[in-house]
Amino acid sequence: MNVNLRKSVVKLLNKEVQNYIHANLKTDLHSLLLKKSPFSDVSMQEIVQQIKGKQVAEKKFPFLLKEGILFPPQLNMEQSSSEKTALYKSQILKGKKFIDLTSGFGIDAYYLSQNFEDITLIEQNAELLEIVEHNWAILGKKARFINQKLEDFLDENQENFDTVYLDPARRDQNKNKVFLLEDLSPNILEIQENLMSISEQVIIKLSPLIDLKYLVSVLPNIFRLDIIALKNDVKEVVVFLSKENKKGMIGNCVNLESGESAFSFTFGEEENAQSEYAEPEKFIYIPNNTILKAGIFNLISEKFGVKKLHPNTHIYTSPEKITEFPGRIFEMEIVDSKKIKKKGQYNIISKNYPLKPEEIKKKYGLKDGGNDYLIFTQSKKGKIILKSV
Repeated sequence: MNVNLRKSVVKLLNKEVQNYIHANLKTDLHSLLLKKSPFSDVSMQEIVQQIKGKQVAEKKFPFLLKEGILFPPQLNMEQSSSEKTALYKSQILKGKKFIDLTSGFGIDAYYLSQNFEDITLIEQNAELLEIVEHNWAILGKKARFINQKLEDFLDENQENFDTVYLDPARRDQNKNKVFLLEDLSPNILEIQENLMSISEQVIIKLSPLIDLKYLVSVLPNIFRLDIIALKNDVKEVVVFLSKENKKGMIGNCVNLESGESAFSFTFGEEENAQSEYAEPEKFIYIPNNTILKAGIFNLISEKFGVKKLHPNTHIYTSPEKITEFPGRIFEMEIVDSKKIKKKGQYNIISKNYPLKPEEIKKKYGLKDGGNDYLIFTQSKKGKIILKSV
C-alpha cells in the first residue's frame, strides 16, 4: 500500500468496505445512494464511486479488476482509453525514456510504456495521481510520478525523451466539448514547439470527431495519423509528430475486434485516385467507419477493384466477392418497394437516401432486427432498394 495515501482513501481499502463494494456490484446505484453508509468513516458516495469504477473497468479495462485497485470519480475515467485501444498503441512504440504529460487515470501510460525502461507520469490533479501511483504499485509497475501542470513542467524540464505522449482535455471550463487544438487543455498549438524540443517523437490522442484536413494544416510535423475504432465505433484519432523530415504522411485505418486488416495509405493518394461506377452487382460493400472518417472513397474503389454506386453514395459493388474489403460485405439484389413484406423484420440501412431508417420503418410498416437487410440508397440511375439474398 502507498503509505502516502490520504486517510479517506485508505479507509476504502478496509476489508469490510471492500467486501461491501463487491457484494453490491449489481445493486441499483440510485437506490444505494439513498441509503445510509454502514461505515462511519466512508460515505455512500465514495462507495458508489468505487462500484461505478469496477463496472466501467469490467468493460473498458479489465486488467484493473484486481484486489486493492482504486477508482477515481467517473469524469476522470471518461476520457481514458480502453484497454484494447491502449494495447494497440503500445505495440507501435519502444525506447528507453517515455513520458505521459497528461497522465489522467494512467491507462494509456500503463500500456504505452511497456517497452520502455524509464517512465514518467505528469498529472496536475494530486488526488488522481495518488490513486494512479497506488494502483501501479498494486500492479507491480514502476514510474516517476510528478504532480505538476504540464506547462510548468515543460518550462522547467531539462530532459529529453524517446517518446512524449499526451491526451489533452477536450472540455472547456463550462464542461462543453471542444475539438480545435487551440481550445484543448493544454493548447497544442502553443506548446507544439516545446514538445518537439524534448523528443524525437510526440504522440497526441485526439477526439474521433476532429477534422483531419484541419489537423494536417496546423501540425507541420505530422508523419503518421491513426484512426482507431473498436468494433466499428471510432474511438480516437492519434497523431504522430517527428522533428525529422519524413517523406509522405502515412494514414492507418484500424478497426479492432472486427476481423479486418488495417488499411494503410499515404496522404495525397485519394486526390490521385478515381472511382469507377456501376449499378448494383452481386456483392455490396459498406466501408467501415475508419475508412469513412479518412475520406478515402476513391482510393478504396481503386485498391480493391470495387465500383461506386453514385458519387455521393459511399457504397460499392462487384460481381465477385472481395473478402479483404475493410467493411461489411453483403450479397444483395435490387427489390421493388411493392414486394417488401408489410410487418417484415429487417435491419435497415439508409445511405444517400431522402428518408432515415425510422421514417422508412414507418412508411413500409417494418420491424427492426432479424437476419435480413434492406439498403435504401441511390445509384447513378436514381433511388434503389437492395435486399439481402
